[in-house]
Amino acid sequence: MSRTAFINGKLILADRVIEETLVTDGDSIAAIGNEPHDVVVDLQGHYLSPGFVDIHVHGGGGADFMDLTPQAFRTVCATHLRHGTTSLTPTSTVSHTADYATFLKLCRDLRNDAGGARIVGAHLYGPYFLPAARGCHPKLDYLTPVADDVGMLAEYGPGFPCSVTIAPELENAEALTRACVERGLVVNVGHSHATFEQVEAAIGWGATHVDHLFCAMSDRARLRQSQAFPMRGGVLEATLAFNALTTEVIADGFHLADSLLRTATMIKGADRLALVTDSMRAVDCPDGEYWFGPVDDGELIRRCGDVGVTLDGTGLASGVMGMDHLVRTMARATDAPLYEVIRMASLTPARIIGLDEEIGSLAVGKRADLIVMNERLEIIHVVQAGESIAVI
Repeated sequence: MSRTAFINGKLILADRVIEETLVTDGDSIAAIGNEPHDVVVDLQGHYLSPGFVDIHVHGGGGADFMDLTPQAFRTVCATHLRHGTTSLTPTSTVSHTADYATFLKLCRDLRNDAGGARIVGAHLYGPYFLPAARGCHPKLDYLTPVADDVGMLAEYGPGFPCSVTIAPELENAEALTRACVERGLVVNVGHSHATFEQVEAAIGWGATHVDHLFCAMSDRARLRQSQAFPMRGGVLEATLAFNALTTEVIADGFHLADSLLRTATMIKGADRLALVTDSMRAVDCPDGEYWFGPVDDGELIRRCGDVGVTLDGTGLASGVMGMDHLVRTMARATDAPLYEVIRMASLTPARIIGLDEEIGSLAVGKRADLIVMNERLEIIHVVQAGESIAVI
């Protein structure tokens, strides 16, 4: 295997930016510092960043993971690789009951073999929502949680991370949450109108993460519609209050105002806040109407500029931008140092799904998933597992 030295660049480490040489050996990072090498890559003063890790992504390039074909999976993964995402967990939508198992099987079968961003896990997202909090998801099969449902996830857990989103106010949510945690699965709270106390209970059951902060979740104002006093906190307040919970933001510049991105960063910090695209099939596609979820059975939404909206234009409906756009938005909108913004797009999501020993930062022994970016944080080149695979 050849050893490649990346010289004359600014390395974005997890806690600082340094001017140093990085050496890869085959598919892994061998050294930070000048060591023996066979090949030289001159970065010409550009940034060298770890590859991005997207733990909440539905589609791109005209395809959706819920198209349930290997080609659709490969199209989505190739699309996001162009935007610097080198690892991702395909994310389902609400669909037909039988589709959930097919989706999980494809995630497993195409692991490391999607021809683009590497599939490193799966995110079962949809069957355990509160239907009233479904957002733009289709009106298809919502499931009542039962502990036996963990059998569908039996082949997943440590080594192939699987996240499961469960609204904690649903009947039997505790039983399924505990069963998932016992299997080593990550349980998220999302698409929920739970109270602060119900989220606190879910933490006790083993839930550790909350999907897209500020979106499709209860807060004081929503809960006051059903109980005037005393005013109660919801999922939003609990997420901000509990350090035991990590969360994520869709930093595309449309879902959340800069002030909310700053608030999330100040309260949760770069170690508990991840960037996610939550993107659907319209990434890298022109404005127009697209199916969110299964074609003909999903929900028709519209790409309008750089965001997805409902057909009537009154509500947000998923993202349409790649992770590089989110990084640029977050860097502009917050006072966070660049290394913290990159950490939110790489090491923190990797840690959330338990893969931070393998990916997510420029560290010796980790996979050589690398991005070359200019001063405007535009992607110039991508290296995946030590292989030069894309020039943008």
